Amino acid sequence: MALERTAVNPWPWSVELGYNQGEIVTGHTRTLYCAGQTAMDGDGKPQHDGDMAAQLALTLDNLEAVLAKAGMSLANLVRLNVYTTDVDLLFQHYGVLAARLGAAGAAPSTTMLGVTRLAIPNLLVELEATAVA
Repeated sequence: MALERTAVNPWPWSVELGYNQGEIVTGHTRTLYCAGQTAMDGDGKPQHDGDMAAQLALTLDNLEAVLAKAGMSLANLVRLNVYTTDVDLLFQHYGVLAARLGAAGAAPSTTMLGVTRLAIPNLLVELEATAVA
């Protein structure tokens, strides 16, 4: 059975912001639960201290690397949790995230949470995702 995704949006405002309130997924054969991805290099060292835009871009690169290793892409995302130590600063750079998701045709159900800190000091954003294929 082919993968089918049906957006669930009782209100139009979330679609205008680039995400769905919910998604019904049928016919999937694989589900990938991604650990939180951050702005870490290949050696596990944090990058781009204090630069939200650069951290967000690298975090997305790292998420895409996990997805690719599983034979998936951003288009397969059905859930995205965004954790940040500075919600206002993240909103200033939200276009980085929205552009990448939009280019992939992805509008996963999304939650954004402001947190006191992330596990690694100086990191500003973490993305936790679920994908289906």
